Amino acid sequence: MRQSNRLTPDQIRALERFGQNLNGRLLTHLNSCVHCGLCGESCQYYLTTKDDRFIPGRKADLISSIYRRYFTLAGKIAPWLVGARDLNHETVSEMVDILFGACTMCGRCSLHCSIGVDIPYLVRNARSMLFQMGLVPEGLQSTVDAAVNTGNNMAIPRSDVIDTLQWLEQDLKIEVGDEKASIPIDLTGGKVFYTLNPRETKFFPLSISAMAKIFYAAQEEWTVSSDFYDVTNYAFYSGDDESARKLTMRLYDEIEKLGSDILVLAECGHGSRAIRWEGPEWVEKHYPFRVITTIELIAEYIRQERITLNPAKNRMPVTLHDPCNLVRSGGIIEEQRFILGKAVEHFVEMTPNRIDNYCCGGGGGQLSMSEFNERRLSSGKIKAEQIRKTGAKIVATPCHNCIDQLTGLNIEYNLDVEIKTIGEIVADVLVL
Repeated sequence: MRQSNRLTPDQIRALERFGQNLNGRLLTHLNSCVHCGLCGESCQYYLTTKDDRFIPGRKADLISSIYRRYFTLAGKIAPWLVGARDLNHETVSEMVDILFGACTMCGRCSLHCSIGVDIPYLVRNARSMLFQMGLVPEGLQSTVDAAVNTGNNMAIPRSDVIDTLQWLEQDLKIEVGDEKASIPIDLTGGKVFYTLNPRETKFFPLSISAMAKIFYAAQEEWTVSSDFYDVTNYAFYSGDDESARKLTMRLYDEIEKLGSDILVLAECGHGSRAIRWEGPEWVEKHYPFRVITTIELIAEYIRQERITLNPAKNRMPVTLHDPCNLVRSGGIIEEQRFILGKAVEHFVEMTPNRIDNYCCGGGGGQLSMSEFNERRLSSGKIKAEQIRKTGAKIVATPCHNCIDQLTGLNIEYNLDVEIKTIGEIVADVLVL
């Protein structure tokens, strides 16, 4: 790459990072879009605004234009002939607004792309460039900083975590009528190392109680770390690979320290993807322990008859929102349906569903970027209408990002539904 004198040191560093990532996969997707526009009908941002800038193919072309300008001969000699763009203030501002503010990296566009261009992959590489220039939106960057500096994305003190878990343990003893029931903290040699979403500790403690009750019913040997327990990894969304590696490595080291056999990922779509599927590349090693999601573990408990459920305890109609990173990107599709089939009497699917589901609008770090709140809630109108058409009174989803966004949509669009995790639904119908 020839470094132009017009580029700032930050821009040069951003282009150097982009160049380092120019492997066969990235080059293929940068050069494959045929500009057919079919992807537009797959994106909730375009469908709700009809703004051509939000067509996924246009996002891909914006990224490709930088590649053409600085990494191809034609772009260096005659950029106007090949649609190449300078990495100037105008281009960078557009990238921040569109690639951070109008994309959840949900992958639905790639599913409907006629030739399979991986647009979320392109978006994340572009976000890595913006990170190098210090242009990650403040809310998203502060979330990453909190996780790196304190061990969890909400900067919750260790003493507060322990207090919350001990309080929930007392409630568990009362609920199950057994003084031996516990929420083990920093227990060595336990079979299962269970992660938490910091939002559970702060705002949704019933989610932790639900899983503790399930572990009790299954007679599981498990533990929670009071130091490094955070299942989230917002550096995946900010494009900061080094921070993503640090956060992944902390969980890796913690499970090794406690000597657990299984890392169980709490109900978090992007956290599951970041740790389970992206993590080994960041830490550059295979995991010597098993990594599964809470959903898979609960399904195993049911199949192994370690827990018994009574669906008659939940007669209200329940629908399911499929988290994009868990379902479309992770392939965990039927386990949650198997669980709900055992846990509720009346399950109704949204349309469309499974890998063709619409994103709730909360992914991609959107919930942490307040400057895009109005756009985020507007883009969720499609999901709100999906929910309304089911007639369900309860929406189940195995992801706290989705929980937060669906809660916002519930208020914004007057859906009058209850939003629950899969664990909460299962815990409500346990036969102890």
